[in-house]
Amino acid sequence: MSKPGKARPPRSAESIAQAAVAHEGQVVPGGKVKLTLAVTLSRAQADRLTARAISEGKNLDALVAEILEAAPTQPTA
Repeated sequence: MSKPGKARPPRSAESIAQAAVAHEGQVVPGGKVKLTLAVTLSRAQADRLTARAISEGKNLDALVAEILEAAPTQPTA
């Protein structure tokens, strides 16, 4: 905890995210990090996503990672 009267300079969202990933993530081969993520979906969404993974012969984790990797990145404000 910081001392009273000592203000820290504000940290960017990117530096906070990097610290969180370093703390929570597990490094795996390929320069990737394994994170535990809980997602709340409707039953219909979960069924569609799971059916897609099965039809593509992938596990659900791999399919979600593939979808996220393919998503366009948006510049931060």
